[in-house]
Amino acid sequence: MSFTYDETIDGELMPVDRGALIAALQALSPELEVLHEAEDLRPFECDGLAAYRSVPLCVVLPSTVEQVRDVLKLAAARGVPVVARGAGTGLSGGAMPLEKGILLVMAKFNRILSLDPIAGTARVQPGVRNLAISQAAAPHGLYYAPDPSSQIACSIGGNVAENAGGVHCLKYGLTVHNILKADVLTIDGEWLAFGGESLDSPGFDLLALLTGSEGMLGIVVEVTVKLLPKPQCAKVLMASFDDVEKAGHAVAGIIGAGIIPGGLEMMDNLAIRAAEDFIHAGYPVDAQAILLCELDGVESDVDEDIARVRALLAQAGCSEVRVADDEAQRLRFWAGRKNAFPAVGRISPDYYCMDGTIPRRQLAHVLRGIAALGEEYGLQVANVFHAGDGNMHPLILFDANRPGELDRAEALGGKILELCVEVGGSITGEHGVGREKINQMCVQFTPDEIAFFHSVKAAFDPSGLLNPGKNIPTLHRCAEFGAMHIHHGQLSFPHLERF
Repeated sequence: MSFTYDETIDGELMPVDRGALIAALQALSPELEVLHEAEDLRPFECDGLAAYRSVPLCVVLPSTVEQVRDVLKLAAARGVPVVARGAGTGLSGGAMPLEKGILLVMAKFNRILSLDPIAGTARVQPGVRNLAISQAAAPHGLYYAPDPSSQIACSIGGNVAENAGGVHCLKYGLTVHNILKADVLTIDGEWLAFGGESLDSPGFDLLALLTGSEGMLGIVVEVTVKLLPKPQCAKVLMASFDDVEKAGHAVAGIIGAGIIPGGLEMMDNLAIRAAEDFIHAGYPVDAQAILLCELDGVESDVDEDIARVRALLAQAGCSEVRVADDEAQRLRFWAGRKNAFPAVGRISPDYYCMDGTIPRRQLAHVLRGIAALGEEYGLQVANVFHAGDGNMHPLILFDANRPGELDRAEALGGKILELCVEVGGSITGEHGVGREKINQMCVQFTPDEIAFFHSVKAAFDPSGLLNPGKNIPTLHRCAEFGAMHIHHGQLSFPHLERF
């Protein structure tokens, strides 16, 4: 599927003289890599959400902050949109390029600038892989807590853009809870520092505003992250259930008892079978659901918590509980969960990964709703959850070669997100809005709230050149989507349509 850019600036995109723009970019610096041949651009046409594709006007791969600044200044002067891209592992189309825009790829910013084991911090460039931070910190007994399933490949800049989480975010938080500072360049090339080296900084918390902004406010060129001591002890329980709803109630019981596991993940039978066939993690393939519950800390406390969790699982009706025998088995249990997405890709020609968040008490209800929606649309759904914090990842299985199946998968995904909103949740937990969920923004937020989002965007990027058409819908789009009330045929905030 190709994406037509319809979130316009001043009614339509400014005309771009492609040859002149490429020549101007190449003239900025002999070392600046500029890709413009068709075969060089094609690999950048999408991010992890491959259903949407768009070939950029050109791709620029800077290696210095000065080069980034020069590219941004040139783009601002010529009115050319800029989309930033990291490792391209995002799952919401947030890094999908524009046909009339520059794709700014930050992959060459891949150095760990410093690591301070005493302060428990590391200064890293945005292209540094998530896992590489923990590998560098390991000799000091430290690690970086957020661990998305794509951590072997995803970059810290992308993690900041999407506020990524991972299987251990229940106890240790998302990206926003694990960074101290971010250095950013605006579209005009101005350098801004959000946050600071200390645990708190004066003034507004602009670092939290930046985190999850999907490259719409500025380009991240450096991040200071927090490093944590490795827990003395970590043990994983795997609980099997003959009913998915029982597993949902078990999650509520564990959290309700005041126990905060390092990770609390859930998989249904379809996901279990796919992961076991791929990873051989030792999952019970006949179970309708499993919970993976990791408890960490001092060994005596961990053993006490394991006993309490066992009792809560039995009370919820689990059929079996297994504790990982050793570190190798603990890692295998987690490997199955972290490879659930590619595992599902082995049993279906295509799948559409959703990302929504719900109150934990609504887990069983939402699971029933997803099952009913799957039957209504005639598509299977494999459910994988960060169950402890209510972040769901339903995987909708389909075959794009069958006419209409992609459209049904998209429609089903939208209905699942709307169900999340209906029960008091959100349309995203860690994958961002990007291109994928922009219509559902109209469902979750009011016109006044969307107007406020546009005002924030305009404060940093008044020309609307950074990643336009993503994350924040225009009110015109919402009106067309049918999710917003129009008074007497007029939009409430017509002046915002220029963004």
